[in-house]
Amino acid sequence: MISILDHDFSQLNDFLTILQPTQLLILVDENTHEYCLPTLLGNLETEIPFEIIEIEAGEELKTLETAAQLWEILTEFETDRKALMINLGGGVITDMGGFIASTYKRGIPFINIPTTLLGMCDASIGGKTGIDHQFLKNIIGTFAHPEHIFVFPEFLNTLPFEQLRSGFAEMLKHGLIADQNHWKDLISIKDLTAENIFPFIERSMNIKQNVVEQDFREQNIRKTLNFGHTIGHAVESLFLLKGKPIMHGEAVAMGMICETRISVLQDLIAEETANDIISNIRKFFPHLDITEFSLEEIVNLMRNDKKNSFGNINFSLIKRIGNATFDCSIPNENIKKALIYYQKLE
Repeated sequence: MISILDHDFSQLNDFLTILQPTQLLILVDENTHEYCLPTLLGNLETEIPFEIIEIEAGEELKTLETAAQLWEILTEFETDRKALMINLGGGVITDMGGFIASTYKRGIPFINIPTTLLGMCDASIGGKTGIDHQFLKNIIGTFAHPEHIFVFPEFLNTLPFEQLRSGFAEMLKHGLIADQNHWKDLISIKDLTAENIFPFIERSMNIKQNVVEQDFREQNIRKTLNFGHTIGHAVESLFLLKGKPIMHGEAVAMGMICETRISVLQDLIAEETANDIISNIRKFFPHLDITEFSLEEIVNLMRNDKKNSFGNINFSLIKRIGNATFDCSIPNENIKKALIYYQKLE
């Protein structure tokens, strides 16, 4: 299901030869159109007709309006159910492209070629697709596996530092919830560069893939992958609502700090362990100024989180480095204490 492409795209070409789709629909944004599409097209060896579909970059465009435009484009192309959508981009492209493919004519096949670290280690894996609605992250979506994921590590060299750092948050999360040694390897990195990060990407991908294989529809252990996201998604949504979008990884890093603190307040981990986790996250990520949002605003937005049930805000929390638990119903008081703790860190 996951293939790492080593300097050429022969595995992708072999895949297309076997699948023989009627048409290729290559979804890009303006960035991947400029920096990644030429590499893909230069290595594509097929007679299958293809169309390039470009959307604007940015989380703020991951909406029903954009989805409707893409459905209309597929209709204009007379796309049938044996066509193949190729999602060439980061998390927004793989989320959006997967959603469009899984809903158009009740589903056409798609593959992901992630071009960002976030896409490689997180968004492209696991079969979750989604779009945002009313500034709520991925509130509309489907479970739909890509036919395959092709990772071309050299695409990381096209990324600005902020994009690399954003994806690195998800890698840190994988270590915290499932692999202490992976966590130790990652926090030992002195300089976040594509070259320094690359040796650890495959391990992060395998951690997520292993969890997903155990629980595709997120009924139990897959929920641990949401560590840092309950608070992180709420804050990310608020910044989006204010017209000041932030990187997903920055929000997740902030969420992991707060949810590590909640783990202490819930007597799941020792304060010393939590302090070690928090100091290492802060070593890589900037402090977010969340003082413009009230605590009530943040908590209220969490009530729409997809993991909630019976009116409770459910969290995935850390029991020790490399081990997490899920479905933790947390009192509002401890959520607010964690947010106040974060505000005081600066």
